[in-house]
Amino acid sequence: MAKLPDGIPVPPDGRVPNPDVSAGFSAYVHIPFCRVRCGYCDFNTYTNLNFGEGASTGDYPESLAREIALSRRVLDTGDNHAAVRTIFFGGGTPTMLRPEQLVGVVADLREAFGVVRGAEITTECNPETVGKAELAALREGGFTRISFGMQSAVPAVLRTLDRLHTPGQVEKVTTWARELGLEYSVDLIYGAPGETMEQWEASVREAISFAPNHISAYGLQVEPGTKMGAQARRGEIQLPDPDIQADKYELADTLFTEAGYRWYEISNWAKPGHECRHNLLYWHNANWWGYGPGAHSHINGERFWNVKHPLAYAQRLALGTTPAQAREVLSPAEQREEDIMLGIRLREGIPVPSGVREETLAELRGDGLIDAEALRTGRVRLTRHGRLLGDVVTRALW
Repeated sequence: MAKLPDGIPVPPDGRVPNPDVSAGFSAYVHIPFCRVRCGYCDFNTYTNLNFGEGASTGDYPESLAREIALSRRVLDTGDNHAAVRTIFFGGGTPTMLRPEQLVGVVADLREAFGVVRGAEITTECNPETVGKAELAALREGGFTRISFGMQSAVPAVLRTLDRLHTPGQVEKVTTWARELGLEYSVDLIYGAPGETMEQWEASVREAISFAPNHISAYGLQVEPGTKMGAQARRGEIQLPDPDIQADKYELADTLFTEAGYRWYEISNWAKPGHECRHNLLYWHNANWWGYGPGAHSHINGERFWNVKHPLAYAQRLALGTTPAQAREVLSPAEQREEDIMLGIRLREGIPVPSGVREETLAELRGDGLIDAEALRTGRVRLTRHGRLLGDVVTRALW
């Protein structure tokens, strides 16, 4: 599990240097519980469903309510009585909680801040954890969007990834979501040990067949502290080959494009008008508050992050103090670097950063990493080849 970064102390009341979010902000809600921890997972998740008071699946929303109340005391929304622009439940597996619990958290945010009309309200979902009744309850409670963790259509690959669901379950849940009028996305992972190009193509084609308006495809990253990391260290599995990963990305991009999807961020494709608004706010470096253990927040150039363990998180809030472990205040130069790092991932790219030499831009263009036509209009926009080497472009622009 990834270690939280170092930082400076956070005041006990959680105050931030500039609390003005009168232009609106987004809410990320972390649900740390899972039935099974996947072998590749490096997120802050736990299969123990009962750590104690305020840190179990039964009463965890009470701790979230306390943090929402704390954030209301900290943030200044001015005259904006509908301050929350998007809400996203991630994990973990948010649907380990009952629909009424998730809907209750939305209600707490609505009472504290107000939610803009037509706000995008999303939850991630393991296909095995919901039926049509649960999806209907989420729809009735105000959720507008479900992100289904499909990962693969191939049983052998799902077993390698330690995924619980069977491929047929994804077809069921996407059909139910469509019938209920819910927007839905499917998430894929490519590069599992042993996955062939043919298996990956089958997964991409099956995902398209479910007719989602949004598809995410992420290359497998094997981190040292995970089960897969230990297997790789012992030589039991091979790490993904970067060249094969690139081939799989290009295949997916071709098939998605042929099916009417358009890439709008390096790992995300959508039918026009169906891009994930919440994630776009991240990539535009907007303000958001992350609720839950290990969740990160960004408020006007300050980043802070909560303690990771659910019980430590609940205990701090029960005592009336912030659950934030540490923070960092970004300098103007650091904010500029973040704007480049995040913005370059988007389809529209970024304006040519001040101070970047013409020779640097010419070299990136000559290497086929940035689009020549966009550059003539004063923007840096990644080509498909550039999307595979986005870090190279980012470092050059810094």
